Amino acid sequence: MTSSQTTGRKSVIAVLVDGVSEIFIPIINLLTAAGILKGILAILTATSAVEAGSGTHMVLTAMGDSVFYFLPMLIAYTSAKKFGADPFCAVVISGILLYPSLNAVLEKGESVSFFGVPLTGAIYHSNVIPILMAVGLLSVVGKLCDKVFPDVLRGFLTPFVSIIVVGVVTLSVFGPLGTVISNGLASGYEYAYSLSPIVAGLLLGAAFQLLVIFGFHWGIMLISVNNIAAIGKDSVLALFGPSIFAQGGAALAVMIKSKNREFRSTCASSVISALFGITEPALFGVNLPRKLPMAAVCVAGGVGGAVAGLSGAQASAFAIPSLVTMPVFFGPGIVMYVASCVIGFVVAFVMTLLMKFDVDPHED
Repeated sequence: MTSSQTTGRKSVIAVLVDGVSEIFIPIINLLTAAGILKGILAILTATSAVEAGSGTHMVLTAMGDSVFYFLPMLIAYTSAKKFGADPFCAVVISGILLYPSLNAVLEKGESVSFFGVPLTGAIYHSNVIPILMAVGLLSVVGKLCDKVFPDVLRGFLTPFVSIIVVGVVTLSVFGPLGTVISNGLASGYEYAYSLSPIVAGLLLGAAFQLLVIFGFHWGIMLISVNNIAAIGKDSVLALFGPSIFAQGGAALAVMIKSKNREFRSTCASSVISALFGITEPALFGVNLPRKLPMAAVCVAGGVGGAVAGLSGAQASAFAIPSLVTMPVFFGPGIVMYVASCVIGFVVAFVMTLLMKFDVDPHED
């Protein structure tokens, strides 16, 4: 391989990472607010200040979950801005994926026939990959339509054709493709875990936050849900838990190194959100754009994940690992599991603190 080829490949990766970051940065504060709200609700429920299943609990849950459930709509708008597509048309297409009656059937894994075209079941809520593919296609279709249709018809024919073409392609191809990718990753985890829990923890802990970037982590999440439903316990949550704390540790180090007051505030809120189990603010708003802190997160997540695998700790209920959900891991190995999360946080913090990189955003 020549040096020019290597440089070219690095530049493509850099462009991809920067593009993903730009799509998520506009909604970082929303994700942070929702993450903190979900953490507070978990505390209120655990202390019986709010009764689970009550009206108050239901409303607060909706407030905390809405950002994540309808994440495809937010991503549709920001990615349309990035790809040069019609943002309102993009939001409409994301609405098709989340339309209640259609979504209820597809998320059960059932197929729907659209003029003989099979629309295979897939999970769309909180999923990023299908809508990113859809908006990318929307950008192409929209520009082609604008070239073909005359000005007098373009205003309504372009969105008409775009919604039909992109909607069908997304439901028939992009959604199932994203599911296949997620399931393939999940199968890979099962195989690794059968060989060694420590190796599985190392691999999953190192890779999990990278999977979050593209929404592939849902395949892993589904294994966790199925394990708890079938046998009442699960090890998946324990293995990727340290990577969540690693995001917070790296973001804290970036905050300390930064001299930008406004950005330090963003870092602080993202650290709090990560400790509550929501890593997107730290991932997309702090660590990923600076690349090296993200590398530290992967290393720390792998180290912590290996320790978590060694602990043998398992979750008795489904809950995103965080400070407030530690009780679900109560049982054999809980002490070592807590230590693994501390290790993930500390290793990421120290590595990021020692790394040399451009911390503060450049001023125009």
